[in-house]
Amino acid sequence: MTTPSHSPSPNRSWFQQEWRGLLLAIGFFTRIPVPALPDFHEQELNTAAKYFPLVGIIVGAFAAIVYSLANAVLPQDIAVLLSMVATIWLTGAFHEDGLTDAIDGLGGGWEKEQVLQIMQDSRIGSYGVVGIVLVLSLKFAALNHFPPLLVPVLLIAGHSLSRLCSVMVMATQRYVKFSGKSKPLATSMPLTHLAVAALLGLLPLLWLPSSWYWGIVPVAAVWMWFSLVLKKRIGGYTGDCLGAMQQLTEVSFYLGVLACAAT
Repeated sequence: MTTPSHSPSPNRSWFQQEWRGLLLAIGFFTRIPVPALPDFHEQELNTAAKYFPLVGIIVGAFAAIVYSLANAVLPQDIAVLLSMVATIWLTGAFHEDGLTDAIDGLGGGWEKEQVLQIMQDSRIGSYGVVGIVLVLSLKFAALNHFPPLLVPVLLIAGHSLSRLCSVMVMATQRYVKFSGKSKPLATSMPLTHLAVAALLGLLPLLWLPSSWYWGIVPVAAVWMWFSLVLKKRIGGYTGDCLGAMQQLTEVSFYLGVLACAAT
């Protein structure tokens, strides 16, 4: 991909702009090869942001395929573990890395600048290790308690909904760090873009029993809590915080649906 340009983008049709935005989102968040985008401009990131949940559907579908194939010949717990490995490989542990960095920063830092500095550190501290181990363990344990036929649907819904939660952070808070290893996916989120993201993020829920929709309540609670933490501690979000929000809300969704299924 070429170096971002700040000059006005050339005139393109609506379809061309949206297609480039989708390719940019896929290339930004996954290892899936995408064509080079000539004449790339940073404002195109604003178009790409609304496709974040669609990338979640793609990642979740990949995990669902791996799970289904593995579950046909292996015990369910191994199939679940392989599906988790598949998503980590496909995304390059992008969100897991964000979770560890964010927990390290928020756990070990006191002032805003100290928190941001720790997040930028490539080393992983004890807070980050404990956080990622607990989140992955909860995800693994929760998925193992579902009937095998429902796990693929849950994987797709969990990945899309959790990425919608990250988009909602971008829509409601400001980016607080424009230097370092990460850049904001978008600097603006029009209501139309947010509506598209919401549609894509919530669409897979239609495959679940309506009584399980109460599983969204823990997701909303975690989103509100972590959003308030970010607002209070650093006055907004970073790329690492978006990854952390994705991971926290994904596991919250599985736990919430599991609680509904158990009642």
